[in-house]
Amino acid sequence: MNKWTQDVLGRLNEASEPSQVLAQVSVAARQLGFEHCAYGLRTLVPFTRPKTLMFSTYDERWSRRYISAGYLQVDPTVAHGVHSGAPVVWSNEVFRDAPQMWDEARSFGLRVGWAQSVFEPDARVGMLSLARSGEPLTAAEMRAKDPSLQWLVNKAHRAFCRLLSGPLAGIEPLTKRQVEVLRWTGDGKTSDEIAAILCISKPTVDFHLRNAMARFDAATKSSAAAFASRLGILN
Repeated sequence: MNKWTQDVLGRLNEASEPSQVLAQVSVAARQLGFEHCAYGLRTLVPFTRPKTLMFSTYDERWSRRYISAGYLQVDPTVAHGVHSGAPVVWSNEVFRDAPQMWDEARSFGLRVGWAQSVFEPDARVGMLSLARSGEPLTAAEMRAKDPSLQWLVNKAHRAFCRLLSGPLAGIEPLTKRQVEVLRWTGDGKTSDEIAAILCISKPTVDFHLRNAMARFDAATKSSAAAFASRLGILN
């Protein structure tokens, strides 16, 4: 590990909140020749409404516009990043199906960029994007900086995940009893059957199921069990 990686890693490890991680990633990004950085963390459940947390040093006007215009749903770098761990370099071709978003991004000085995702076994995916206003990324620059970029995206992801409410990234962790009743629910047991198995009352089972459903914003106990299973909590 060279001095640069030691310094960056030390500052990331000292961060006690996501804004501090973002600030240190921004410093590292500038040292690598990029003016801005952004990080997004997505949980892949609920299946139809995945939760995404975003942090960036972009102009606040662009950040608000990105949200209000629904660009998260059409951003081709995000579409790429939730399925692939390969890096993507921004280009006209990459954004060919989102021309309005691309035009607006460039109007805020986001003309040249690089992004890459990191996948977790608990159904999370994090993506780091680095951007600047000029000087296209050449093949020579990418070859020279690739080891540092690969290192930074992984360390930034670990630092953010450490501070974003554990494995559910923003969803309150389940209690031991909630996990138990969801396991039996996943096996098709009724509340009466679960009560008998766990030697507790049916109202107590239903109480834990309602709280577990609320954690995931799930409409049914079966969907709560499915969400928990997808996140690896029931293993």
